[in-house]
Amino acid sequence: MNTSISHYFIVTSSYLGFTLSDGALRMLVLFYFFKLGFSPLTLALLFLLYEFAGVVANLGGGWLTTRFGIRIMLLVGLSLQIIGLIFLSLLDPSFDYFLSIIWVLAAQGISGLAKDFTKTASKSAIKSMEVDGRQGLFYWVSWFTGSKNAMKGIGFFLGGILLTKFGFQNSLWVMAGSLGLVLLLVSFLLPKNLGTSRPSGRIKELFSKSPEVNKIALARIFLFGGRDIWFVVAIPIFLYTNGWDFWEVGGFLAGWTVFYGLVQAIAPNIIYVTNDGKKTVSSTSILVWSISLALVALILLGIMSAKTDLLLLLSGLILFGFVFAINSSLHSFLIVAYAGSKKAAEDIGFYYAANAAGRLFGTFLSGLLFQQGGVLACLAGTTLFLIATSFVVWRLPELKT
Repeated sequence: MNTSISHYFIVTSSYLGFTLSDGALRMLVLFYFFKLGFSPLTLALLFLLYEFAGVVANLGGGWLTTRFGIRIMLLVGLSLQIIGLIFLSLLDPSFDYFLSIIWVLAAQGISGLAKDFTKTASKSAIKSMEVDGRQGLFYWVSWFTGSKNAMKGIGFFLGGILLTKFGFQNSLWVMAGSLGLVLLLVSFLLPKNLGTSRPSGRIKELFSKSPEVNKIALARIFLFGGRDIWFVVAIPIFLYTNGWDFWEVGGFLAGWTVFYGLVQAIAPNIIYVTNDGKKTVSSTSILVWSISLALVALILLGIMSAKTDLLLLLSGLILFGFVFAINSSLHSFLIVAYAGSKKAAEDIGFYYAANAAGRLFGTFLSGLLFQQGGVLACLAGTTLFLIATSFVVWRLPELKT
């Protein structure tokens, strides 16, 4: 096997292992503290430092990955996640309400840094190791993104199962030990200087990007903010309060996320068009898929306004997942394609800082809107964010891949 491709699979495998723990942790925290009586808005607040840390980690992580390489930043990310899991496991039930919130916030902040250090290093590997070859860059990015989300979905299910069978603290210890094995894999199998280059010398350079990078980063804020407004707190709590058990909610979210990940993986087969013998992602298809997603949310909002029905909501969520997956995979490809080859990690880090900012806004609004107006209020917020996404991606240039 080509050395670059073998390194790519090692990086991807380690990131998938990390993602499994990240998905499980989300379910553990959400359900454990909801069961303790935390309100939807408070639950959203528990995840805010996680998302804010992601903004910081992506901006700094791009620079650090360029300076120290992919291997070092993967090790840093995995180590931080292990520390965060152990720290959270030390939460004592005797702690008062506010101390418990601060403790969880701190643990989530550590995990947020861990996730985005790991993500930036892993996605930079696709560009840095030049693995595109005959398959095309879009295929490699889509496979990476799709498999990551499929694994995150499995993590949601795993989190529900772990909480049901082993309890909160024991589940965290199991996850920390498993990640320790992944850390050893990365430490021994990846070369030390993989992906290193000369980083930017001034902070201004980190934010001075091409118009295409800036535009797709802004679109990412609205795209993922729109998803998380109804996905982070609203959907899990809505299902749980409608009589579903932890493992059932985790199982449905797992199935949805695995489905969404599989669609991401095959997105090139759906989006590619041929122009003069070359495969092309047209500017028209970028806009059409974005508008389609906004329309799905708008139609579902109209249907649910007339009749609040659980089956309709779940069906709409599946359709939303399909169209969202195409958009997400397309955007992930565009940032890797637009990224400068010499400092790809910095451009990708900047983009995923925007991703984390979108998740930050979406997470907060998910708790706030659900507490104030239920699922309908969340769907209205989602629709507005996705309409904004369509305005931003209008007239992006097409790309030959």
